[in-house]
Parts: sequence; structure tokens; C-alpha cells
Amino acid sequence: MDRRTLLAIGLMLVVAIVPTILLPPKRPVPPAPVAADSVLRDTAVVAAPATEPPGLPVRAPAIAAGAESGPEERVTVTAPLYQYTFSTRGARLIGASLTEYRTFAPGESGLAQLIPNESEFLAYRLVVGGDTLSLADWRFEPSERDVRVGDGAALDWVARRGPVEVRLRYRFIPEQYLIRVEGEVSGLGTGGLVLIGLGPRLRVVDADTVGDIRSYGIVTKAGSAQNLAFGSLDAGERRELAGPFEWVAIKSKYFVAAVLTTDEGGPRLGGAVAVGGQRPGRYEALAHVSASLAAPAGRFQFAAYVGPQEYRRLARIGHDLEDINPYGWVFRPIIRPFSILIMQVLLWMHDALRLAYGWVLVLFGIGVRVLLWPLNQKAMRSSVAMQAIQPEMKALQERYKTDPQKMQQELFKLYKQHGVHPLGGCLPMLLPMPVLFALFFVFANTIEFRGVPFLWLPDLSRADPLYIIPLVMGLSMFALSKIGQIGIPPNPQAKMMLYIMPVMFTVLFLKFASGLNLYYAVSNIASLPQQWLIARERMRRVGKTT
Repeated sequence: MDRRTLLAIGLMLVVAIVPTILLPPKRPVPPAPVAADSVLRDTAVVAAPATEPPGLPVRAPAIAAGAESGPEERVTVTAPLYQYTFSTRGARLIGASLTEYRTFAPGESGLAQLIPNESEFLAYRLVVGGDTLSLADWRFEPSERDVRVGDGAALDWVARRGPVEVRLRYRFIPEQYLIRVEGEVSGLGTGGLVLIGLGPRLRVVDADTVGDIRSYGIVTKAGSAQNLAFGSLDAGERRELAGPFEWVAIKSKYFVAAVLTTDEGGPRLGGAVAVGGQRPGRYEALAHVSASLAAPAGRFQFAAYVGPQEYRRLARIGHDLEDINPYGWVFRPIIRPFSILIMQVLLWMHDALRLAYGWVLVLFGIGVRVLLWPLNQKAMRSSVAMQAIQPEMKALQERYKTDPQKMQQELFKLYKQHGVHPLGGCLPMLLPMPVLFALFFVFANTIEFRGVPFLWLPDLSRADPLYIIPLVMGLSMFALSKIGQIGIPPNPQAKMMLYIMPVMFTVLFLKFASGLNLYYAVSNIASLPQQWLIARERMRRVGKTT
């Protein structure tokens, strides 16, 4: 039974994790810097009508002809958590530096800056009837050039061309990465839409640049959260996402820029369009979502979030914004509940006990084994009892080998007589596996572990550069299996598994997050006393001496 358990565990790990190692997606080409002006020309209404939502006839309004945009200036908004930078050209967001997070991108240092130079985030277009008017080159006059966020801090913008006037107000909230946007458009008649730009991507700010780029995607929530990976879009491919949405977001591995409806009765966001990168292998996409211009004043409102994928922070905002993080891939319905529960337990332990996350993982590994001690004890004793009646089982199998039905009846009588169950030793021993799988996704997606050191480990979310923890994990697994075979009659298959499984797991876990290896190693070591006690009991029951 122990051999079957180990084989089942190995097969589950192979099915869940190995395909992502043996069959990785094509290596993406790191985004090359592109001048903001060229991107604005590429995505302008007249130059590239394909970037506009389908079904909206595109004609450049006469008002745009011959207009002067004026020089671009920068407006900074500083808060305890961030510094946002806006351009007077289009009032779009062109910079977002986060004070609590540093960049680990190769060749960079300092704060994590999320917004690329070619930003389309909060770039606006107006749609009235069959006309679409880009505001990308409109000069917006700001109320201030340097805003310090306090209670009720706001930044007002105004831009005019001919009869059209656009007014914007950005409200900032201390201790939140949230911008509340209110707008008013006059001079266009009644009705219409405003298109709100997203993309083309977030900047790479992590040491694992390939992993960060592969995580690029657009996540939307209509009924439930849906993720569209940038890697699934061909160069120039357009994919329409049907709304209405509660929010639409551009994400990387740990960070997100999102546009969402407000809690003050704002309408839901309209359909979004994703356009693939300008050339093969470049993982990026431009997207637009729409908000209605409410008559008669042409008002609209929405909120924007630019910051980390902190689960608790996103959950407080509402609208299920925490679903941006897609724990579990195809195993999401099973893994996600475990991942969320485990993550909340780890965060609570960190806050309540005021311990470093490394020590939290040590305590968590021990705690899981303590909680499962009674079940494991029952499972191991069931396995010992099954081994003790093996001679009787073989005798029954030999006696009734020509009558399978009678053999099954006699075997069940034997199980009942000795109070054992053939599966009693397997199921409890598999209970730790959902925790291990869930932790794999927790360390792959949870920003709270990003850049957190422990002892010699520089980052719990990344692999141990010295490979010490994976080796300790493999040795602890070998010791656990070795002790588990004390008192068991020699079996060539079991002996082979004793060496193969620890080696396979060690190789498999070499590149996994060091925090995951730490938990698994501690969990194995914490199981050794119980395994030793059961081994002694097994030896007594089979009549052997220690």
C-alpha cells in the first residue's frame, strides 16, 4: 500500500506540473522600447482603424484637422504607496513607481516602475455616431503640476478644440492604488461613448523576465473572471471580448493595471478589443473599453487601479477584483479554494506572530503534520494491520483463485475480522497533497513572497541558487521512505521506489520556489518521529526486535 501511495503521489505531480517543464511555451521576445509618439501614430484612428472596436465606423472628425497639440509636460502625483506620472498630452498615465516594491529586472535598480514609455493607459477616444475622435494629441491643462495626496486630493484637467470641451477629475485615495475618474464632454451633441485605453503591457520588473512576460494577459469580469493570455494572440490579431464588464485589467505576474466600474452607480464597462503585438514573439496587446456618455451633460465615471496583486487589498476594493490572479490553471476549481485558504493562513500567521515568512513556513509545515497526526496514525496502523494479515490473504487468494466472487467475500470477512480496510492506509496519506499543490501556485503568484529573503535564500518565490533546500527535501523524503520500510519483508519494487521517488522529486523541485521546498522539507522532517513510532509498532506486531 505504501508503494501504491508513493506511485499515486508521483503520478499526480507528473500530471500537474511536469508538462509545464517539459513542454514550455515558446520563449517570448522581451519587449523592445518604442517611442511613445510612434505608438500613438500606429494606434491613431486614421492611421490604424483596425485598433478600434468593430462595428464602429471610423471617420476623422473635421475638428481634429490642423489642431496643435503643444509640448508634452509631466504631472506627478505622490502618495505614501506610489508616484504616478501623467502626460499633459491626452491626460494619460505614463509612469507608476511603487514605493513598497523594488525592481529586480536585470540591469535595473530602484523602485518598480510599471508603465512602459509607450503607455496607452487612460488614453481616451470619443465616439459619437459614426465618428471616432482620438484625444491622444490633445493638450490637457492640469490644475496642478505636483500633487501631494491627502484627504480628498484631486487633479483636474481641461482641454478644448473648437466647440468640444473635455473635463476630467482624477481623485486619489491615501493608502490605496486607486484612481476615481469623473469626466464631462460637451459640444458633441447628445449620447456617445468614451473609449478608455489599456496596454500595451506592463513593464518587466522581475528577475525571471521570461516568466513575467509569459504571465502577460488581459483579464475581464462579466459573470466570472476570464483570462486572455497575450501569448495566445498572433501579431496584429484582434480579439473582441464581449461585455458588459465589471472590470478589465492588463496583468503581469505580480502587478496589474485595471479599469473598473464604480460603486456610486456608474454603468458597466462596454466590450473590449485586444490587438496582438506588432511583430511575432512580442507579448503585448492594446485594448479599449467603453463607458457611456450620460445625457445631457455627457458625463462618465469609472475607477482605475495600478499596483500590486495583493489579494487582501484587491478583495477590499470589491467586484471580485482578487480574481485577477488565476490560481490553478485547469485545476483552478479544485486548487483555488485551497490556495486562498492557505495564503490567508500564512498572511495571518505573519501578521499575528510577527514572524518572517520563512519561519511562518516552518511553523506551517509542522502545524500541518500535527493536525494530520491522528489521520496519519490511523492510516499507518491500517497499513501495518494489512501487512500482518498478508499470509492469510495469500492463502485465501490461492484457495479461491478459480472463484473470484467467493474470494472477494472471504477477503472482506478477513478485513472485518481484523478491523482493517484495504484503502484505509491510502486516503489519509494523500491529504497533504492538495496543500502541496496549492502552495505551488501560491508561491508562483502571490506577491507577498516576492523578494522576501530567509537565511541564505535571497527570495522565497524563486529557486534556491545553491540548491541546498531541494537536496534537504530529497534527503528527508528518502529518510521518511527508508524508515517506512522497517519491518516490511524485502520487496524489489519497494526498494526501487525508495531510491527513485526521492531522486525524481529532487530533480523536479530544483527550479521550484525555495519557499515550497522549505515547506515540503520541514513537513517531511516533522513526519519522521511518527514514521519511526509506527515502524517500531510494525516490528512488534510481526514478531521482530528492534
